[in-house]
Amino acid sequence: MSNYVLFTIIIAYLATLFFIAFIAEKNSKSKWVNNAIVYTLSLAVYCTAWTYYGSIGIAANSGIDFLPIYLGPVIAAPLWIVVLRKIIRISKQHKISSIADFISLRYGNHRFLGALVTIVCLMAIVPYISLQLKAVSETFQILSDDTSYVSTSVYDDSTFYIALLLAVFATFFGTQTTDASEKHKGIIVSVAFESIIKLTFFLFVGIYVTYILFDGTEDIYSKMAKSENFKSLTTIGGFEDGFNWLYTIMLSFMAIFLLPRQFQVSVVENVREKHLKGAIWMFPLYLLLFNVFVIFIAWAGNLTIGNADQAEYYALLLPLQNGNTFLSVLVFLGGFSAVISMVVVATLALSTMVSNNLVIPYGFLDYFVKGHPERNAKYIKNIRRISIFSIIIIAYAFYVNFSFELSLYSIGLMAFVIIAQLAPSFFIGLFWNRGSSKATVIGIIAGIGVVFYTLILPFSIQALTGSEDLVQNGLNNVAALKPHALFGIDFLSPPAHAFFWSLLVNVFCYVTFSVIIKGNYRERNYAEMYVDSRNYTDLQDGALVWKGEAYVAEIKKVLVKFLGEPRTERALNLFFRKYDLPLDTQMADARLINFSEKLLTGSIGSASAKILISSVVKEDEVSLVEVLKILEESKETIARNKLLREKSNELTKLTDQLKNANEELLEKDKQKDEFLDTVAHELKTPITGIRATTELLMDDEDDMPSEIKTQFLKNMLQDSDRLSRLIHNILDFEKLSRGRTQLNIKKHNIRKTIQKTIDSLYHLAEKKQVSVIHSNMSDFYAEYDEDRIVQVLTNLISNAIKFSSTKKGKIVVDYKYDKGFLEVTIKDNGKGIPDQDMPYIFDKFYQSKNQNIRKPEGSGLGLAICKQIVENHNGKIWAKNNQKSGVTFGFKLPFK
Repeated sequence: MSNYVLFTIIIAYLATLFFIAFIAEKNSKSKWVNNAIVYTLSLAVYCTAWTYYGSIGIAANSGIDFLPIYLGPVIAAPLWIVVLRKIIRISKQHKISSIADFISLRYGNHRFLGALVTIVCLMAIVPYISLQLKAVSETFQILSDDTSYVSTSVYDDSTFYIALLLAVFATFFGTQTTDASEKHKGIIVSVAFESIIKLTFFLFVGIYVTYILFDGTEDIYSKMAKSENFKSLTTIGGFEDGFNWLYTIMLSFMAIFLLPRQFQVSVVENVREKHLKGAIWMFPLYLLLFNVFVIFIAWAGNLTIGNADQAEYYALLLPLQNGNTFLSVLVFLGGFSAVISMVVVATLALSTMVSNNLVIPYGFLDYFVKGHPERNAKYIKNIRRISIFSIIIIAYAFYVNFSFELSLYSIGLMAFVIIAQLAPSFFIGLFWNRGSSKATVIGIIAGIGVVFYTLILPFSIQALTGSEDLVQNGLNNVAALKPHALFGIDFLSPPAHAFFWSLLVNVFCYVTFSVIIKGNYRERNYAEMYVDSRNYTDLQDGALVWKGEAYVAEIKKVLVKFLGEPRTERALNLFFRKYDLPLDTQMADARLINFSEKLLTGSIGSASAKILISSVVKEDEVSLVEVLKILEESKETIARNKLLREKSNELTKLTDQLKNANEELLEKDKQKDEFLDTVAHELKTPITGIRATTELLMDDEDDMPSEIKTQFLKNMLQDSDRLSRLIHNILDFEKLSRGRTQLNIKKHNIRKTIQKTIDSLYHLAEKKQVSVIHSNMSDFYAEYDEDRIVQVLTNLISNAIKFSSTKKGKIVVDYKYDKGFLEVTIKDNGKGIPDQDMPYIFDKFYQSKNQNIRKPEGSGLGLAICKQIVENHNGKIWAKNNQKSGVTFGFKLPFK
């Protein structure tokens, strides 16, 4: 393919990205820009050209050794909901815009520490960017069939122009505002789009190679199984390789948190914390999809091409050698997408760190203090633009001079080892408040020194001179000082070896010097805020323990220099309203100083913000005793607030309980009224019948036939009996409910008690032709008042007889022991109870209020009395409808 055609495709693709980023910036508040999917896809900036090409090279030559790079992030993902959420909250509260600001703020806005972290990131990422340029250059040459051409100057090198295009893209969308903590929606959406493109095209080539060039995965596997080195490609080579896997997993675990581009997309660009819930499963799924076909593409390349030197580009070479140029172009664009997203986000993050932690605090700060707000904003943007171009040009220079000596995999691992030197200060500092800034600086420098000797120096000497004397013999021919086999440990790969020793020295220095050298009061304050994850929302307002004198007007002047008059006025007005302070307040307190530093942090970094605010205040040194006293008072205040909250919660609970009790009393009172109304109604009915019958007998005593007179007298007798039963039941229920009835508890045989009850009801069952079955002949004993239990059984069995069908009714009475209780059940095949009435059947006068069937004889207090009797025995009564027909009543009595 012609160079010009390929370059035109690149220009068109970049124009598409420009358009997507532009539209996203215009619609920055829409849902399609701010959602968990876009956030997760932006995290896939982790998948660079190393993932696109380097993984295949490793799989082709070393088998499954490519997996640890992805296992680390997969293991880290579930921890995001705890660790990353904590980091995001702290960063948002303090307008943190880079990992350098995050670490330096943890250790009291330490200026040199911020600069040191920036230098470490530059050391790691500039070579990393160069490997992206290397991938673009080599794939460009393969696709244009120009591999034999070697450029003699920068001007005829296509890679140089591609690098400039990337710099223009990053500069245009990454430096539109001076506040680096603001969201870059355009870049993030374009990165998300590129993540879709690179995954889709990689899956395309995977499917093409596996199912078109070969007959599926089994075909590739069976053919590859015949090769001599097949076992080494499919297994971990014993104990020593296991250690290499472990260290590589640890490296990638740390990298997903510490790489500047990952911190940028996961923390700085996070819009909502809840997006993490989707990312913890979507991101591992993305990595899984990206690696499905890696091993098969690599093996297919080994089988058809078999050139180990070109293994990294099998995904491009396989379709190209089979005449599928279109698919090769797609693969190239997928790899180019991986390069663009990495370079743009990485340079954006690094330019912020360079301007805020190197250029501004170490040279331009005084100049800015004297400048005008608009001019200062312009200078900050220009510094970042120059930084972006400088970083990419330096990366290009590294690519030209060094990258040909190493593979994508080697450069990537080297970057990971360097960036891992930030791990102790980053991770331990989140959970251990004793860590100090001096210990952090010593640990990082010591760790970088070990990395330099064990990894960077051997590589540089070999690249520049071709000599391996240092690697083979060690420094001054001391075998114990061999860079790749320090102190006799020679079984680890060079990156794993450097990682082991550097992190060991780093952690040792960090912990030891943190114990020996105590941090100043400012460090201890921020440490408390970082570590105390439960209270940092409260702590962050008072994170600065400060003693001195400061004027609001002086602080305002500094803020105006960088934020402008309107924004400063708006911010200060919000501050005074939040803390209910007068708008004409003259003297500043610690809260305002802390607030002002946070306002400036996004524009010039936390270290420079601290320096500027400190320049306009008269601060007195706070002794350790005073710090401890203030912290103790803060803790006491927090404890008092916690106690007050607990008391408030208790009072709220008591209020709710009183409210419920009052409602219950009202309900009881209402029930009492209803009960009295129902009693009056029930008493009135038989009395009315008796009175009416009596009047008829008195008026027509002589003329009334004797048979009618007899019937009237029978009715009077029945009404009198009903009235007597009703009065008896009411009095009985009242005694039982108030506990005024003494139970005659003795040991009885339940079989005999049940049989006695059934015998007494024989005539009632016989009259309706209902069969009552009692077939259990076991003698079960329990202690109860037999007369009362007979009363319960009589009520339940008689109810079952009443509601059973004539001639078809069947009632089964049974009993058993069940977990310390004697359980008795009465089961019938009658009509059953409507489900909506089931909760009320044991209420007083239930039959008169809740039944939808014709009311039988009775007072309506029978089941309520049964419930009282059983509960007075410390038992339980219940009812449930049977599956087919009828209902089962049951009750339990405790037994010893």
